[in-house]
Amino acid sequence: MTRVLITGGGGFLGSHVAAALLARADVELVVSADVRTAPPRDGILDVVLDVTDAAAIAPLLRAHRIDTVVHLAAIVDPGHDVALEYRVDVTGTANVLAACLETGVRRIVVSSSGAAYGYHPDAPEWIDEDQPPRGNDAFPYSRHKRLVEEMLAACRTEHPELEQVVFRIGTILGPTVRNQITALWDGARILRIAGSDSPFVFVWVDDVAAAMARAATDGPAGVFNVAGDGRMTVPEIAERLGKPQLVVPAWALSTGLRLGRMLRLTVHGPEKVPFLRYRPVLANRRLKEVFGYRPSRTSREAFEEYVRTHPRVSPPRRP
Repeated sequence: MTRVLITGGGGFLGSHVAAALLARADVELVVSADVRTAPPRDGILDVVLDVTDAAAIAPLLRAHRIDTVVHLAAIVDPGHDVALEYRVDVTGTANVLAACLETGVRRIVVSSSGAAYGYHPDAPEWIDEDQPPRGNDAFPYSRHKRLVEEMLAACRTEHPELEQVVFRIGTILGPTVRNQITALWDGARILRIAGSDSPFVFVWVDDVAAAMARAATDGPAGVFNVAGDGRMTVPEIAERLGKPQLVVPAWALSTGLRLGRMLRLTVHGPEKVPFLRYRPVLANRRLKEVFGYRPSRTSREAFEEYVRTHPRVSPPRRP
């Protein structure tokens, strides 16, 4: 019987993972740890924990005899306070790893991101787990994910007794999700950088939660991309939403963002141009064939469900 602690358990993904774990017969205890107390949930023990407080983690693991940690704690909307994002994403992960090793935790499951691969013009059309996580130093979120992955890789070598499951996740969609990617679809026109189709891979939140629950219990250790089958380009997204495209040259967008940040009109700068231009397209073969989980929705089906649950994003189709 597994006793699981989830960092970031009160958040969007964490709440789904907690519910998926609670539904399993081989899970004895689910402890949801977050910086704020979550609304009461039957069967889930909610506790307050800040992963930047290194001294607080090991006592909590001991108190509840935790053998498995699902580490989801991260800044939900990056780009506002880089120093805080580093403390939570990088230092926080180091603190969680150290506490797991100190208390004899058997397995840690970590939510990484496709951003760990970085946004590069020479990336393969489909990126598999053999590609190194290069990140982008100019884009803090991507850089932090690379640093975390390097830390995890070193720990796998030095401490093989702590099993790891690392998920490099595509764009997560769900019925309540709102983030910097979904914001791209809210306007009257869909932004597209000239000369780039900027393909996205999507995965529905229930699929991520189900994969996490398997990773915390009877799934194999390893590093796995998590995404639905297929991809959707910006022109395909615009067509589905029934919205025209706003096609902007990369240099013009970069200049506009630089000026906008100087004038404090936006927190985003020119580093966002590669983020939009060179999307990492995640291959999910290893997730299906090695880890043993097949997402229930393809990328396109996940997007369709997003549109259905967010009717304001798309005008009604004419009969």
